Amino acid sequence: MTRRDLAKIATIAAASPMGAQNAKTVNRGALDGFEKKVSISDFDSLVLTLRDYQSAKLALTFRAQSKKDAEIWQAKLRAKVTELVGGFDYPRVPLSPQVLETRDFPTYTRSKIVFSSRPGSMVLIYLLTPKSKGPHPVTICIPGHGRGADDVVGIAEDGSDRTQRVGYEYDFGIQCVENGMAAIAIEPLGFGCRRDEKSRAHGPTTSSCQPAAGAALLLGQTMIGWRVWDIMKTVDWIATQPALDAKRIGVMGISGGGTCSLFSAALDTRIKASMVSCYLNTFRDSIMSMSHCIDNYVPGILNWAEMYDVAGLIAPRPLFAESGLKDTIFPIQSANASFEKVKHIYGVFGAQDKLGREVFDGPHEFHGALGIPFMAKALSA
Repeated sequence: MTRRDLAKIATIAAASPMGAQNAKTVNRGALDGFEKKVSISDFDSLVLTLRDYQSAKLALTFRAQSKKDAEIWQAKLRAKVTELVGGFDYPRVPLSPQVLETRDFPTYTRSKIVFSSRPGSMVLIYLLTPKSKGPHPVTICIPGHGRGADDVVGIAEDGSDRTQRVGYEYDFGIQCVENGMAAIAIEPLGFGCRRDEKSRAHGPTTSSCQPAAGAALLLGQTMIGWRVWDIMKTVDWIATQPALDAKRIGVMGISGGGTCSLFSAALDTRIKASMVSCYLNTFRDSIMSMSHCIDNYVPGILNWAEMYDVAGLIAPRPLFAESGLKDTIFPIQSANASFEKVKHIYGVFGAQDKLGREVFDGPHEFHGALGIPFMAKALSA
């Protein structure tokens, strides 16, 4: 089940009179009739975890009051987050890139390219290059749960080229090209062509995040770490391309792609600007409080930091966040509160002008009305 599915179910249930009626008559099983003898909340798993959150250490949450102290804080937290996502101590292998296909469109070319990320792991990307003179600024575009990179570059389920943009990703890679940037749509591990055979048999939108993300945890690693590493290797590949400007690299993603955008920009300072769509929130009120794909979880992170602290590792580089008012899985109130925390961090760096945001009247989907122009401007110099 994707994040889109969860959002739709939550919206339908909230609007349904029958859903409201059923919610009032939930059978609590063994405790029915004993409500006056016990506190029902003491048996509630969510109540328990939210109570435990109150004692979360957040030992490296932002407390700096000067830019110098903030830079020291960043170094410490960046090292800790790198450790928590599993580290990047993989055997180095040559990228060995291979261009599988190049197609021509009126304003850009689209190349399908594969390269090695680590032993036994290949990455697929689509490179969309404007026909204007380069070298071009480039944004790495990361899809959320769904069909993968095809949904970012206008490829329909039957392999044809779409004539209309459809949600929830709206071909934002093509939108980047229309705004003067080259775009690299990366296939995240667990999506599209990077899935196991069983997941492929269930259709194009079924990810293999589970069991892959669970396997990562068993190995002392995380899916977030694996995906961030692939983005780092994409940055390495960009540096080999004369048509692309390695000093003007951005990342952009929706939902699970927003997760990757946030963590990759936080951990790789070669990334100059980032846009996070429908993700920036708090671990407490989203990832901790409702069912999400296991690829979201970083063991022990609340001992050290909240999500807004991770976002603060991007400062003072340009960062744009967008949130939907009707996003049921990344609640707007917590998105607002988290952004205020990030704004404070940027303020200590003297870089509030490098921070942008839009709250749009919509659900859990890519919007981009202000975010894509923000990225184009941030990468223009």
